[in-house]
Amino acid sequence: MQVLILTVGSRGDVQPYVALGRGLQQAGHHVTLATAATFAEFVNAYGLDFAPLSADYLKLLQTEAGKASLSGKGNRLKLLRMVQPMLRAQLDDAWRAAQARAFDVIVYHPKALGGYSIAEKLDAPAVLALPLPLYSPTRAFPSPILPFADLGPFNHASHKLAIWLATLSTRGILKRWRQEALGLPPMRNEMQQHGAPVLRLYAYSPVVVPTPADWDATSIATGYWFLPSEATWQPAPELVEFLAGGQPPIYVGFGSMPSEDAAAKTKLVIQALAMTGQRGVVATGWGGLASVHAPDTVFQLTSAPHDWLFPQMAAVVHHGGAGTTAAGLAAGVPTVVCPFFGDQPFWGRRVAELGAGPTPIPQRRLTAERLAAALQQVTTHPDMLTRAQQISAAICAEDGVGRAVALIEARVR
Repeated sequence: MQVLILTVGSRGDVQPYVALGRGLQQAGHHVTLATAATFAEFVNAYGLDFAPLSADYLKLLQTEAGKASLSGKGNRLKLLRMVQPMLRAQLDDAWRAAQARAFDVIVYHPKALGGYSIAEKLDAPAVLALPLPLYSPTRAFPSPILPFADLGPFNHASHKLAIWLATLSTRGILKRWRQEALGLPPMRNEMQQHGAPVLRLYAYSPVVVPTPADWDATSIATGYWFLPSEATWQPAPELVEFLAGGQPPIYVGFGSMPSEDAAAKTKLVIQALAMTGQRGVVATGWGGLASVHAPDTVFQLTSAPHDWLFPQMAAVVHHGGAGTTAAGLAAGVPTVVCPFFGDQPFWGRRVAELGAGPTPIPQRRLTAERLAAALQQVTTHPDMLTRAQQISAAICAEDGVGRAVALIEARVR
């Protein structure tokens, strides 16, 4: 079976698909993964074919317009105008990748806009895959990209509204591209193919988000898609020495989310650690935090594999991205989520509702005092650690990749 996987975004939007591709490859299939050129080496390291997409949105987030937009102070229309040319180039690249082989199935993250259309053009099964329950309306909870914990009787409608709003700015580009590049008419219903529902695979654990009773058999939470540990990665001796030099520290990192003033936010984090007497490992990542003068009780690093680092922590503090949330829960340590936007508040609420962490702290409300109070909770309430360990055991007993592979194989037969 020839499989084309399309995905764009941050490392968290790529790594699960590499794990899926590796699982498909081990099952005897050939896999091409198309994503931003930034991840070419990462994809190739796992033996998958790579195809480039013009979709380096991370660099866009590092611009002043991107940082301002994330903080809620910027002009999002201006940012959208900057994105538009990238979208057409991304679509053209995806179609170019799709013509390289006779693909039997197209697996795609919805942010890779052309996935469904390419499957339609090639008359191949379309499999929508993503790490949050976005495309399967339910009465159980509101859309995970809306900032509401519960909308009661409007939960189901909120999903359709959120999808409509999320795709509003791309419909025109997609319509023109379908006509000009693929010779296809306007799309009628992306959730139907040949009169049947598109298979929707959700790469998270049903322990974390229980499967709603009103979902049909084509919406499936498979379990997380984890990659095995990177065998070639070695920690710096200074990091190993720091970890061995005292009580387990607290990890703080905000992934690819940039801050308007990363140095000030890092000082806030260091102050909160000092207020609670905790040691810390601070990851600067893509700019959410910065390298600043820090006491000996704080170790600063650019990044480290979460599956290696997180189990050695007393707790983890992060932005609530789906992938980082998965890594924290799998590590079996309490989690403090400080969300920026999108689905991050949803994952923060889920962590708190599961009892594995305190109420999330939105970035706009993040202060040293609030963060210190949250750190105090996760380090003095043994119930949170116990609950985190229970969730970890359940998650690690699942085979999300294996289940996803079997479902994709069944779809193509």
